[in-house]
Amino acid sequence: MRKNRRNRLRLVGALAAVLVAVTAPSAQGLCGEGHNEPPTLAELAQRHGRYFGSATDNPELVDEPYKAILDSEFDQITPGNGMKWYATEPQQGVFDFSAGDEIVDLARANRQKVRGHTLVWHSQLPNWLTSREWTAPELRAVLKKHIQTEVRHYRGKVFAWDVVNEAFNEDGTYRETVFYKTLGPGYIADALRWAHQADPRVKLYLNDYNIESIGPKSDAYFKLAQELRAEGVPLHGIGLQAHLALQYGYPTTLEDNLRRFSRLGLDTALTEVDIRMYVPADEQKLATQAQWYMDLTEACLAVRRCVGITIWDYTDKYSWIPAFFDGEGAALPWDEQLQPKPAYYAIREALK
Repeated sequence: MRKNRRNRLRLVGALAAVLVAVTAPSAQGLCGEGHNEPPTLAELAQRHGRYFGSATDNPELVDEPYKAILDSEFDQITPGNGMKWYATEPQQGVFDFSAGDEIVDLARANRQKVRGHTLVWHSQLPNWLTSREWTAPELRAVLKKHIQTEVRHYRGKVFAWDVVNEAFNEDGTYRETVFYKTLGPGYIADALRWAHQADPRVKLYLNDYNIESIGPKSDAYFKLAQELRAEGVPLHGIGLQAHLALQYGYPTTLEDNLRRFSRLGLDTALTEVDIRMYVPADEQKLATQAQWYMDLTEACLAVRRCVGITIWDYTDKYSWIPAFFDGEGAALPWDEQLQPKPAYYAIREALK
């Protein structure tokens, strides 16, 4: 199987230079009316009953060439920051949904669906929440109000929510967040129940990084999911972020991992995909990255309940990686000039 993939990847690489002139999704081409344009990633994914999406963020929406590709190549959008707690409830009880609304409005205009991200997370919390001590009843009330106010606001406008984000440590123990330390592990079940009450139709996910492979952290989610399902808690899916790095190796048990969550009756999604490398990039690194993007895509296609793939913004121009990982970057299928890289053609090949 892998030999065949390598052969296909060589073919992709050979064709890329020829195809770029006729298939590269430039802003002009995507806005044109031509009838001979190749299918988009979204259209290719739809043939498999999947979506193919991208994260985006409000500051970059003034970049019209960027927006042209975002609007037409993808059928799903995740707001990178606009729905997080610091943005939506900057003062206690005072809600501001303007950033999230801008992205929802953009998506609706382009018939794209929106993934809500994220209701409960230990990071990017407003100062009013982190700067004081809470009793359990106080924090429980704050958490419930935040979840239900936001979910009600976006009821019918998002298809899924990352309800609790990054709840476990690498060894499978609970991350000691303000919510865990004050409320105990039951805060996760409560968050899911409260979100379900506010929008009974939306799909509810737990979401994390480094759970692509079978191991202590993904085992913790598997065990928790079993318990929640047995208790009748409304959990519908597991989001595997898939922030990968070439130096750490490919998660070879990804497909098996997706399957075991499916057997629990859960959907899965690859929710924040990027594949970083030490820069500068070279031909070999880009070829390996392309292979990984192909393998990730094929793993999702191989598991019926893997519902879709979202890359964590589509272009290196707006990637979060360089600011957080010193000396790393080049993580996405389009480069900083909005030109497709080998990874883009590898994804296309996998989706065919």
